[in-house]
Amino acid sequence: MWSWPAGQRSFSASPKLVGLHVTMLSVSCVVLLGLFACALGRTSPEPRGEKRLAGDEERRVSEGTERWTRSAGLNEQTCTDVSGVESTLLNSTNTFSFKVRTMGSLSLAWVGDGTGVLLVLTTFQVPLFMMRFGQSNLYRSEDYGKTFKDVTQLINHTFIQTEFGIAVSPDHSGKVILTGDVSEIGGFRLFRSQDFGRNFVSTDLPFEPLIQMLYNPADCNTLVTLSISLDLWLSEDFGATWRKIHDSVCLVRWGSKNSIYFTTNTNGSCSERGMLELRKTLDYGRSFQTIATRVYSFVLGGKFVFASIMTGKGTERMIHVSVDGGEVWNMAQLPVVNHEQFYSILSANQDMIFMHVDDPGDSGVGTIYVSDDRGTVFSKSLERHLYTTTGSDTDFTVITSLRGVYMTSVLTEDGAVETVITFDQGAKWQTLRRPQNSHCNSDSSTNRPNKCRLHIHASYSTTMKMNVPMLPLSQPNAVGVILAHGSIGDAESALSPDVYVSDDGGYTWLLALKGPHHYAILDSGGLLVAVEHTNSPVNQIKFSTDEGQCWHTYNFTSDPLHFSGMDSEPGSRCMNVSLWGYRNDFSKWVVITIDFRKLLTRDCSEGDYVQWLAHSTDPSGTSDGCVLGFKETFLRLRKDSVCWKGRDFALTKKLSPCPCTVQDYHCDFGYYRQENGSECVRQQELKDKPLEFCLNGTAEQLQTSGYRKIPGDQCEGGFQPERKETDLGKLCTSNALFPNSLIESSSPNAVIIVLVVIAILLMSAVAGVWLVKKYVCGGRFLVHRYSVMREHVEANKIEGVDDVDPNYMETGKAQYNEDSDQDLLD
Repeated sequence: MWSWPAGQRSFSASPKLVGLHVTMLSVSCVVLLGLFACALGRTSPEPRGEKRLAGDEERRVSEGTERWTRSAGLNEQTCTDVSGVESTLLNSTNTFSFKVRTMGSLSLAWVGDGTGVLLVLTTFQVPLFMMRFGQSNLYRSEDYGKTFKDVTQLINHTFIQTEFGIAVSPDHSGKVILTGDVSEIGGFRLFRSQDFGRNFVSTDLPFEPLIQMLYNPADCNTLVTLSISLDLWLSEDFGATWRKIHDSVCLVRWGSKNSIYFTTNTNGSCSERGMLELRKTLDYGRSFQTIATRVYSFVLGGKFVFASIMTGKGTERMIHVSVDGGEVWNMAQLPVVNHEQFYSILSANQDMIFMHVDDPGDSGVGTIYVSDDRGTVFSKSLERHLYTTTGSDTDFTVITSLRGVYMTSVLTEDGAVETVITFDQGAKWQTLRRPQNSHCNSDSSTNRPNKCRLHIHASYSTTMKMNVPMLPLSQPNAVGVILAHGSIGDAESALSPDVYVSDDGGYTWLLALKGPHHYAILDSGGLLVAVEHTNSPVNQIKFSTDEGQCWHTYNFTSDPLHFSGMDSEPGSRCMNVSLWGYRNDFSKWVVITIDFRKLLTRDCSEGDYVQWLAHSTDPSGTSDGCVLGFKETFLRLRKDSVCWKGRDFALTKKLSPCPCTVQDYHCDFGYYRQENGSECVRQQELKDKPLEFCLNGTAEQLQTSGYRKIPGDQCEGGFQPERKETDLGKLCTSNALFPNSLIESSSPNAVIIVLVVIAILLMSAVAGVWLVKKYVCGGRFLVHRYSVMREHVEANKIEGVDDVDPNYMETGKAQYNEDSDQDLLD
């Protein structure tokens, strides 16, 4: 998946693998690319419906004919020629060969927004007895990757730590950090640039770093990091000077308003998870506040702080949520689970949380619950949600090109994997419509009416090693556009999935390209590009100027390339795309950059746009387009307009409020919507029980007709169901509640008061434990096996959990692991 935080990419070469294998990290993706398997004759299955020419024959054809042809494929009857393509793109194609051989890694990072600056770091290292030999080269481009200059002298030919990558500031200010290994002369060195990589200043570190330097999102001159000895270091002058602010730190995260959150253990061991303290500082480490104890892990997402807290019963723990930075905690009121199950936060924004709750047993499925705006009260949203217990992978995808839209997969009763979609933040889910231009040999005698539904391939498919090179792709500035791999029918059709496109946010789909491809969105959706995913060399790129309805091809080279990846500037506003790979001799990395700007010969004008109502399903209805309480009408580019939107393109939309209906409500706590139903009915397991939950340390009783307004919904008037929360005046106990007793102070009297208060609370807890068991949260404690908080970096705005390897103290090694809050499922 070519979607990296901070615009960074990484490629690496391996002699044993063929094709493209992607592993997500916090700041980069590592692609293991095979060098020799192609030479041994390994090839992938041919995409259906396309005939390829092999070897010399293919090259002779490409050299002797046009470099561009009109698509003769899926929608030929509606396709029109784009004039001047051959000469225009030929003059706008640039090739650059790097000096370094492919036996190594190559990392890319875009610096700034719209600057055209691209840094490329190539690294080659080999172990040599008890030492490590390595070499790094740094290249810089100022023209979107068309040409590069070797600037290795700016880093004094120092070996750069590949695992830390190229750390680019998130504020587009031009700040760049490289971490160099100079251990042969005594340590580690930072190379810092504040002018988009034109110049670097070196600074020797007073410690050995464990993780990459973490920028403060509110002030990118301020950095924090962890040392190999688990000390927390901070710099307030962009890494020029450093000071240690805490020791024995296991995990650190920047919060809002310059706050820093971290877990620590007084005995110096991070392997004793569940015995950690969660602390924060608001003044860059000059004072600290302990906001939770007996912590197993924590994560930040949207306005929420999540922590898993030990219950005191073996390894059992429960989820706590705070919306004020940890000052006040609430226990997440989810259905009771046993210790063999797990929870996973799928998405969190400023309004709500999507939470997966694993079903009992090794079923590989669970239930999605959605929260209220406090992150405390949850209600059932989707049953039989596919979430593997072995790989912990789910197809849950946020569609960023249209509000309120999410896709994921469920496991049907007959064992089939099926894609479902919601357009109202989880209030209702439905299967995808079958594309009109697709084909499926459905046999009515099999009594399987769902056989020919469209299934979208995402993370679960990549875990199963299917031929899916990219995950679904959408961009906020390309309204309604989604590119995704999919298949229709049974397992045979999934062996070589095709590319499908939606131009209305997932309501309808179109078969766009046969076989798997790499793809990208350019010019805010005005241009789509794709390259076939194959183990054979490629020389052709496909492009569409009408949101995937028609595709044209251009042969970008007469010497086919072993393709390893496609890259463009983050944000989908540029017109340049770079293709990375190597030639048949495996000797050097090669980048071919194609500039499509001159292909679109004119700027878009007012006449090129048409009004488009999002979420429109029934144009004759008065409530057509009403989703989450209002209608959105966009000015959208006409399909037949071939023009350039430009970097300054901004979505133009008009909002119209809608009256409230039942569709503006989630089912409330204790209620759910049955399949294909709109009415909220009571959950059987809670049918005869009072609906009680904990809020701000006390028990609340809920009186509801079964409906709770969707967080962020802006409807007015109309349907207004009754709902009331009553304080029962009963105490909820938790290791994270009453945080004021944990505030540090240097006053002896304050310490005595704190100890007295803690003693009183402990006695009260023991005396009232039977009351809590009887009345709180439906009559039982919530017992969680809190397993996974996965990171979906750009789409979901969740900061992932990276932690020190539990075996660090024993092995002397550490790993920077983005999914370390993961239990071993027995």
